Amino acid sequence: MSQPLTAEAWNERHPIGTPVIAYPGIRPKDPAAAASGVHRLETVTRSRAWNLGHGSPVVSVEGYSGGICLSHVDVVQQTAPAAPTPEA
Repeated sequence: MSQPLTAEAWNERHPIGTPVIAYPGIRPKDPAAAASGVHRLETVTRSRAWNLGHGSPVVSVEGYSGGICLSHVDVVQQTAPAAPTPEA
């Protein structure tokens, strides 16, 4: 598993409005996920990331109040639109 981004590194790479999938409570790969269910939000960020008092970096997303740990947020990789094909 890769090292989670710091709030500063997140903000350098991802502006407000970045499409993400957020898991507010628990990630699907967590062993407890099967018992508790996983709440998945397909949304966009609505704030810059910041650090909580104990140091965890979080970001706000549309559709959820409060911050979600960056370790529970996946950026949606956007594909570039296909170039138009010339008409014959």
